[in-house]
Amino acid sequence: MKIPSYLLPGPFAVFERMFADAGSLWVHTLATLNALAIGFVLSVLIAVPLGLLLSLSRIARQVLYPPTVVMQLIPKIAMAPLLLVWLGFGIETKVMLVVLISFFPLLLASMTGFAILDERLLYLTKSMGASGWQTFWYLRVPAAMPVIFSGLKTTATMAVTAVIVAEFLGSNNGLGYALLRASGALDTEYMFAVIVVMTLIGVILNYIIEIVEWLASPWQRRDR
Repeated sequence: MKIPSYLLPGPFAVFERMFADAGSLWVHTLATLNALAIGFVLSVLIAVPLGLLLSLSRIARQVLYPPTVVMQLIPKIAMAPLLLVWLGFGIETKVMLVVLISFFPLLLASMTGFAILDERLLYLTKSMGASGWQTFWYLRVPAAMPVIFSGLKTTATMAVTAVIVAEFLGSNNGLGYALLRASGALDTEYMFAVIVVMTLIGVILNYIIEIVEWLASPWQRRDR
């Protein structure tokens, strides 16, 4: 039984549509990437330093970690309509949803990474006269980086999903908006074209993180 093309278009038809509507796809892709980049960078800038603080300070863990866990237990997708009411239909809602969804997994990865160092190494370096800054930069950071970058790769996928969900709920641009409009028009070729672009964004973002990890970890390159 042959499946009708309006239900499941062939790959060549999808790629032809991608080239035919390249201009429209590019405009929506830029809108999605803009919100994704801002939200993802904000998540990193907030979660990684906070993870360092929580891993090193017991007082900070007692004061800050419980409310952070409570915030994480709130369903983020359920908060999206509230974000629309508070922030409107602009890029702010997309960015905030990315931060809310990406923040906690990256925070956990940072806390785990910075706390993973064997305490005996700290005593050894201290006995050899290393300063606190030297111990942090040459021991704690290299030990934490593989865990943090692993968290970044996981968080990147979640961030892409967050942007698309925000564009589903309320937006006048972006790939999620384009996908929703194509769904209303039963334009399956364009829908699959948008899905291919979304997948490419996730793959490219993952490779970018791997390249940054490779550049930031010269000691791992020497071990390979």
